[in-house]
Amino acid sequence: MVRRPGYGDTQILSAPARIELGFVILLPLPAIPAVSPAASQQPLARESPMKTVDVDGAPEGWPPKGGENQGKPQLPNPIVLLAGLVFCLLAIVGAGMAATGNLGVVNVTDQEVATRVNYVTGNTEVITSPGYQVYIPFIMDVFPMDRSPQKFMMEGTKILHDNHVPLLTVRANDGSNFHFETLEIQYAIVPSSCEMILNDSGPDDGFKYSWVKAHARSILRDEFGKYSAEEVANPATYRAARVASTERLNELLRPHGIEIMQVVTPKPKFDDAYEKAIEDRKVADQDVERLIAYKEQLIQEREQALAQLEKEKEIEREILEGDLTRQLKSIEQEAIQVMKTADAYSLGRLAEGQASKVRKVNDAEGLEEQYRKEAEGLVAKAQALEERGEIIVREALVKKLAEIRFVFLPYSRDAAPKRLEHIDRTSESARLDETLINGGR
Repeated sequence: MVRRPGYGDTQILSAPARIELGFVILLPLPAIPAVSPAASQQPLARESPMKTVDVDGAPEGWPPKGGENQGKPQLPNPIVLLAGLVFCLLAIVGAGMAATGNLGVVNVTDQEVATRVNYVTGNTEVITSPGYQVYIPFIMDVFPMDRSPQKFMMEGTKILHDNHVPLLTVRANDGSNFHFETLEIQYAIVPSSCEMILNDSGPDDGFKYSWVKAHARSILRDEFGKYSAEEVANPATYRAARVASTERLNELLRPHGIEIMQVVTPKPKFDDAYEKAIEDRKVADQDVERLIAYKEQLIQEREQALAQLEKEKEIEREILEGDLTRQLKSIEQEAIQVMKTADAYSLGRLAEGQASKVRKVNDAEGLEEQYRKEAEGLVAKAQALEERGEIIVREALVKKLAEIRFVFLPYSRDAAPKRLEHIDRTSESARLDETLINGGR
């Protein structure tokens, strides 16, 4: 556990986030006897010279030389003493830096983004490139944050941690209830807003604790509760509610450096009776879709049959048009021939008519001359009759009577006549006979 300066929260630092090495090496120092100043100025008393005893089997050069200084107190080298003190001081400082987590080096991984803070000037710098970042301990600090996608889960009935809460239950606008077995919200920090996240949420994983949990449930209930249970069962409807929820969450969380990437919602669940009604309706909808597809198939087959029939009739029409064209050409040729024949016949008849006309004119002129002469003769006869009068009539009667043959038979009255004759006295012959009978009167 390390307490960072400037923040009251105690955080656990992960191993890859920082390199924390600290050690203390304590060098044993020889004991320095206390020597009075007066004693230090007096010369050391010489000891009596040592006696050498020859021992059989002792190695050559034994005893070692310099034995006369053994047992005397010696002062340590001042340089070594100073180096030891400096090293101890550095070790103590390093141990303190390791204890506070400020070693001056931070490893920013690919899945992290960091903020470098200068406590003296108050300046901040956002670090988005991975690698080791060096800073001055106690004056500067680097705070890495996880920028990988995070998951906020709503499932089950218990709160397991800040990113795993109980399932979402929604009341539709028609009063019915439905819920989502598993609802997942994927979010991540905005790398450019790392400084804002540090100020609002604190270092490390502070942004994961409360922001999404504080807004997700209420906004999801509002957006999905706008629809009825029937509308929510439609995939297009809850897709629209999911998009609207994402937009509203981003409006609230982006000012704090958090962005909602996606809201993953399964199909809503209802009570058993309503689920059965939904399944029945789904089956009915499938039947309707099947019938619609069958209707479309029949329409397509009808269109195909009509197209085939139209094609066949088009072929027949083209054949008939070809036959009619040929017949028309033949008839036109026959008409031309008939017209030529008629013209020839007309010319012949016209010539005959003109010839007949000439003959008739000639005959008429001859008859006219003949009848003129006859008329002149009749006129002459009429004049002669007019001049001679009654004599000529009598001569004519005589001539007429001369041509009549009379047969006389004995007269007897038949009591039963077989034939009766009626004489019309209005006719010319009756008047003529009567005139003859009366003697010309």
